[in-house]
Amino acid sequence: MRTYLDFEKPVAELESKVSELRSLSQAQTSAPIRDEIGKLEQKARTALTDMYAKLTPWQKTEVARHPDRPHLRDYMEVLATDFTALSGDRHFAEDTAIVGGPAWFRGKPVLFMGQEKGSDTESRVKHNFGMAKPEGYRKAIRLFELADKFSLPVITLVDTPGAYPGIEAEERGQAEAIARSTDACLGLGVPLIAVVIGEGGSGGAIAIATANKVLMLEHSIYSVASPEAAASILWRDSAKRIEAATNMKITAQDLERLKIIDGIIPEPLGGAHRDKAAIIARTGDRIEALLAEFEGMSADQIRQHRHDKFMQIGRSL
Repeated sequence: MRTYLDFEKPVAELESKVSELRSLSQAQTSAPIRDEIGKLEQKARTALTDMYAKLTPWQKTEVARHPDRPHLRDYMEVLATDFTALSGDRHFAEDTAIVGGPAWFRGKPVLFMGQEKGSDTESRVKHNFGMAKPEGYRKAIRLFELADKFSLPVITLVDTPGAYPGIEAEERGQAEAIARSTDACLGLGVPLIAVVIGEGGSGGAIAIATANKVLMLEHSIYSVASPEAAASILWRDSAKRIEAATNMKITAQDLERLKIIDGIIPEPLGGAHRDKAAIIARTGDRIEALLAEFEGMSADQIRQHRHDKFMQIGRSL
């Protein structure tokens, strides 16, 4: 059963009527019923098109958090062949919020990595809702070093509300782990392609997304803090999350205009969750094209490309 967001209620009502008429049409063949179904489907599509053409930043935030949106595992099942998950940071523990390891991507060896939020209650708890602890980022560093050693291009899929904010994470050096993971990204002598597939929250995202090329899905978000956290910090009122989302410039469109990201991957009408196969294939195509741009480049050239990219942010507006 499809899950609808609050602002999608007009479409939900139309599609509900279509479902009712389809059930009725199975019981009796009737040309008028088929005609009515066609009219309602067209009306629902038009409403969805109009709605998604003018989403507010907060509505995009809701779409980015949609429970049915494809997660890391969905992408990896299609794009990563012979994937082998590597576990543990060799210091403290395994953190299942970050999943990564070597795989084949369209005939080429790579290292895949990303945050997994989980798709039901059990898996969400297992993966801590995609919020990594220090051991998660130290595992990421270990995998980055492994990729560099064996000359494996790195593909990261970002989907996290942010790093885990618990006391135990701070006690184990959360900030230091994020900083070292970011530094490990900058030091890679192999190309790193990052795609924000849902939420790109704070240091939890940048720790694995300091990449040569950063892409975002059309309705994903990328921010220094969640709208709720920003509202609590600035106004001491999380209810002002809509105002915060609007002013923070967190959408893919804003960030491409500010030259913080390198491109936007269009989503199916109504969001990535409405056609998972299409968005996964489209994402794979963009990643493949970007990796091809770095073929023949030396390790030093790849590092310099990444360095130049980040040094230019904010200088050419």
